Amino acid sequence: MGQAASTHHGSSPAGSSHTRNTSIDSYHLRSTYLESHLPEGVFVNQQQDYSSEIPDECLALIFQSLSSGDRKRCSLVCHRWLAVEGQSRHRLALNAATDVSVHLPSIFTRFDSVTKLALRCDRKSVSINDDALTLISLRCRNLTRLKLRGCREITDLGMFALAKNCRSLRKFSCGSCMFGAKGMNALLDNCSSLEELSVKRLRGINDGFAAEPIGPGAAAASLKSITLKELYNGQCFGPLIIGSKNLKTLKILRCLGDWDRLLETITVRKNCLTEIHLERLQVSDVGLMAISKCPDLEILHLVKAPDCSNEGISAIAENCKLLRKLHIDGWRTNRIGDEGLFAIAKNSMNLVELVLIGVNPSTVSLMAMASNCQKLERLALCGSETIGDQEISCIASKCMALKKLCIKGCRVTDSGIEAFAFGCPNLVKIKVKKCRGVTSEVADWLRARRVLLAVNLDADEIEHEVLDASTSDGGAQDEGVEFPPIVNGGNVVGVADIDAPSTSNGGRLQNKSRFSFFAGRTLVACAFRRLSNGNGSSNDSS
Repeated sequence: MGQAASTHHGSSPAGSSHTRNTSIDSYHLRSTYLESHLPEGVFVNQQQDYSSEIPDECLALIFQSLSSGDRKRCSLVCHRWLAVEGQSRHRLALNAATDVSVHLPSIFTRFDSVTKLALRCDRKSVSINDDALTLISLRCRNLTRLKLRGCREITDLGMFALAKNCRSLRKFSCGSCMFGAKGMNALLDNCSSLEELSVKRLRGINDGFAAEPIGPGAAAASLKSITLKELYNGQCFGPLIIGSKNLKTLKILRCLGDWDRLLETITVRKNCLTEIHLERLQVSDVGLMAISKCPDLEILHLVKAPDCSNEGISAIAENCKLLRKLHIDGWRTNRIGDEGLFAIAKNSMNLVELVLIGVNPSTVSLMAMASNCQKLERLALCGSETIGDQEISCIASKCMALKKLCIKGCRVTDSGIEAFAFGCPNLVKIKVKKCRGVTSEVADWLRARRVLLAVNLDADEIEHEVLDASTSDGGAQDEGVEFPPIVNGGNVVGVADIDAPSTSNGGRLQNKSRFSFFAGRTLVACAFRRLSNGNGSSNDSS
């Protein structure tokens, strides 16, 4: 760029004193660089600063194409680069411990154009308080995105100030915070452009049955996505969900209470819902029947809902003709099987992605699925006791559009995998995990015959574990993700520490009674663990 980086690295924690060391001549630095990099006979006017001819706007575009580390190093070159880099930085993440409060004025003096801000504080630290959040909201009135993580010292007062000063917010996300319904309502009443709302472990609304209803507020007209995770009183968001007439995405993950009635209320009127995620909820076929009244539904994730059966899945398949992505974790209850899969095969002609976990389909239902769902490109079969070589061979011969396949914890051997040497002509990636009958030899054999096929095999890492399709730990599923993460049940945190249920009918009845506790608002995470330890000891076979 015509200037060399300064060797001066001293700065305040706020980053406001990143300036060039004036005792070092920039011309001498540039001269040393040029002498070592230019060929002989080539001379450059060392008295001219070539970067001075670049307009600030162009310099800002250059900075925006650099990594965060390179941007920081560029800001040390000179006063001008420091100013342009700060003014062109729109995204900022800060450690929101209380110690940063004294540096906030200098931080936001330098970074005065921030529109996307993340404030995170770990569990062992005291977070910033209402005064700090008020200061931030005054300095960043153009904020469009804000994330609060672990900011336990922020109360309803701080949220009031934020809502009044940052009315342009379009995306708001909070996790492990302590403010309550009043603060959330203030945000919804003032931020009329809010499009995405994500709330996880909001402690301030855990006041039993006396929780104040949240919403709908002025934001109801603009909200397009609502995500609720691990809430004791998540149903206090019911007025907001019902009042958001333009809502497209609804994700309710590991929240207590009976959700059937709310789903019925949401879908009794015309709605725009295209994506619904339900994970570890007390929801039954009644709720699925309500969801089937969403004609625009394209994506459905149903994870560990033991009271849901073939009847509810069939209703969705018959009425939601636009369904493109379907994830079902049957939790080995055997309540979702051939009948539901036949309905999907018959009605879901637009299906592109299918994930079946803890579901036991037969060869007949898989063949119907493979024959009728001609657009299927991504398929995952995990933890099924009925999927073997015959079923896999059927997929290889019928799924002509399939591009990505994941098989985990199934009774598949080398013979089944060999079918992909000639089947599924569009297949580009295959993953085989924890299938005891599959060896590394067949993987090498398959790679040799299909050079362009990526084969991922963990033949040396077979071990007993419970399959889990929980998606909430990683947040919302992105479009680019191939399949949902499949992890050990023991790794799920918070109220999700429940092992997979038994496959017997008796086990299903126990699970139904166990999930009736979800209706109680005072149940704590340790109670889930005790129930898990008492009832899940026979469920760990993979």
